[in-house]
Amino acid sequence: MTDVKGFCEPRFAAVRAALAALLGKEDVGASAAVYLDGEQVVDIWGGYADADRSIGWERDTLVCVNSTTKNMTALCALILADRGELDLSAPVAAYWPEFAAAGKENVLVRHVLSHTAGLPDLSGPTSVERLYDWAGVTAGLAAQAPEWEPGTAAGYHALTFGFLVGEIVRRITGRSLGEFFAGEVAEPLGADFHIGLSTEHDHRVAPLIPPPSLTGEYTAGAPPGPDGTRRENTGAAIRVDDVNSLAWRRAQIPAVNGFGNARSVALVQSVLASGGSAGGVRLLSPQGCEPAWQEVFRGDDRVLAMPMSWTVGFARFGDSFGWGGWGGSLVVSDPGSRLTVAYVMNQMIDRDRQEDNRGMEIVMAAYSGLH
Repeated sequence: MTDVKGFCEPRFAAVRAALAALLGKEDVGASAAVYLDGEQVVDIWGGYADADRSIGWERDTLVCVNSTTKNMTALCALILADRGELDLSAPVAAYWPEFAAAGKENVLVRHVLSHTAGLPDLSGPTSVERLYDWAGVTAGLAAQAPEWEPGTAAGYHALTFGFLVGEIVRRITGRSLGEFFAGEVAEPLGADFHIGLSTEHDHRVAPLIPPPSLTGEYTAGAPPGPDGTRRENTGAAIRVDDVNSLAWRRAQIPAVNGFGNARSVALVQSVLASGGSAGGVRLLSPQGCEPAWQEVFRGDDRVLAMPMSWTVGFARFGDSFGWGGWGGSLVVSDPGSRLTVAYVMNQMIDRDRQEDNRGMEIVMAAYSGLH
């Protein structure tokens, strides 16, 4: 059994055991956290921050959580909606007039948040470097025609989600998504999560480790469909080496480039599972949390090639909601149990070659502690 550090209430001992087992098998370094009623009941970590296993994973180690970042971006939109500054049922163009071009005048804010806006890809060949140009990407999205009638179908907006939601937030607040998140979410909660990472945190970052037998050239992509074919990827081919670069850390790509650990991910998302507040800090009203688990679309997702239930900003799984990131990170919240569970790691798994149940093992272990 691998040594696991941190705090774990006795009734959640199964979470510590699950993390220790993962660290004894696939994982190099990882952290897990559980919040109940907005209060921390598990905060554990172990293993190593590097592939050579020479640097220990510490309490404040950070890692890029890839699409787990979308949970944070969605929360920012829900906070603005709860404050009355954003109408989820309004056209995006009400806040971003240029967006009405090319037949998008009827794209609603909730379409963007539920992956039903018809803009799953950036138009034209896209380099990773292009993603660092916020004005260029958002201008391109404003000019782009939707792939389907908005609201009638879903297709996972892997990269565009963050630019679309982020530009709406910027138009309303005058702040970038990363700045809004830092000032209105992370700072009040004391959450060590960053969308756009500044230099002083570099020494704490655990680089992502490609899946076994693969290299830093390993690239993110949509899964194959039932017939084995893949949707053509017209977006940027993002490699592990890109995610581990300094340029990636400094940029704001709010769908995918958040840096944190299980503690910060669970703390932030526990706000939605516990009626709008965590640790005595209120970010939104109980009613303002409800869109997070209210279904907007159910059916086959055209990009993920699988049945999905999308809410306003999240995937719904039965009575819970949340989302995970490329390689394995995951956060799940259950408003009925007022429970939030997060898992963050550096060793990636290629789900085309190997099943990855690591995050769900942590989630199920946390549920066992409720009974």
